[in-house]
Amino acid sequence: MWKYGYSFCTLDKLSKRPRERRGVMVHSIFHEAKSEGPLYALFLNCTLKKSPETSNTEALCNLLVDRLKAHDPDIETEIVRVADYNVLPGISNDEGEGDEWPMILEKVKRCNIFVPAMPIWMGVRSSVMQRVIERLDGTTKTVMCEKTGQFPLYGSVCGCVVTGNEDGSHDCVANTFANLLHFGVTVPPNTDLYWVGDAGPGASYIEAGGDLSPYVRRNAELTALNLLFVAKLLRNNPYPIIIAEHNQKMMERNKVKMEAMKLAIQHMRENMPS
Repeated sequence: MWKYGYSFCTLDKLSKRPRERRGVMVHSIFHEAKSEGPLYALFLNCTLKKSPETSNTEALCNLLVDRLKAHDPDIETEIVRVADYNVLPGISNDEGEGDEWPMILEKVKRCNIFVPAMPIWMGVRSSVMQRVIERLDGTTKTVMCEKTGQFPLYGSVCGCVVTGNEDGSHDCVANTFANLLHFGVTVPPNTDLYWVGDAGPGASYIEAGGDLSPYVRRNAELTALNLLFVAKLLRNNPYPIIIAEHNQKMMERNKVKMEAMKLAIQHMRENMPS
C-alpha cells in the first residue's frame, strides 16, 4: 500500500508477505544521516589545480553557493577541492594505505545536495572528475546499508557545475548525470550550471566576468531553487525500494541463464560442423 510517497506496508509482490510489520517504513541508514540538522550541500571541485591556486570552477561554485544561501540561509555548504587529497585509482571504497578517498566518501554519505564541479579539458570532463566517478562506483559494489541495499547517494539531489573554453559542457553534464543516476542520485530539472568561453585560448570564467552573464545568473537561480525543492522532498519522502531483494532475484535469474548458456555451448561443441 502506497500513500504520499511512503510505503506503509511494504510487500513482496511474489509472496505477498510483508517485509516489515505493517505500518513500519524501512529507512536507509543514509536517509537517517541526511535527516539530521540543516540541509548539507557538498561540492566536489574537480579542478586540476591544487590549493591555493585560483580555480575558475570554484568561482562558479561560489555563485551557486550564494544563491542556495539566499533561498535557505540555514543550509550548510562545503566545497572540497579533490586535487588536495590523495585519491588513489580504483573502484573500491578504500584502496588501502595512503588513500584519502574515504575522507571524502564520509561527506558524500550525508549530503542532501551533491554537486560535482569540473573544468573541460580536451573537450571532456577533467581526469579528476573521472577518478571521482570511478571511486563512487565502489558504493554500488559493496552493501553499505544492509536494511535496504540502497547506495549512499540515494536521497541526494544532484546538480552539475562546468567551466571551460570552447565546447564540451553538454558532454560533461550528460555523462556525469548518467553516471551518477546509476549511483542513486535524483536529478531535478535545470540543475546544470555552466560557462564556456570563446573558441581557442582566451579569458576564463573569472577574467571574462562570467558571473555577469545573464544566462549563467538565470541558471544559477534555477539550479538553486530546484535543488532545494527536491532535497526537501526527499528528506521527507525517502525512497522505499529494497534493492537487496532485486539483487537476489537477479542472481537467481543469472544462475538460470548461466546453466542455459552451458547447455547451449555444450550442444554447439558437439554438433557444430567443422
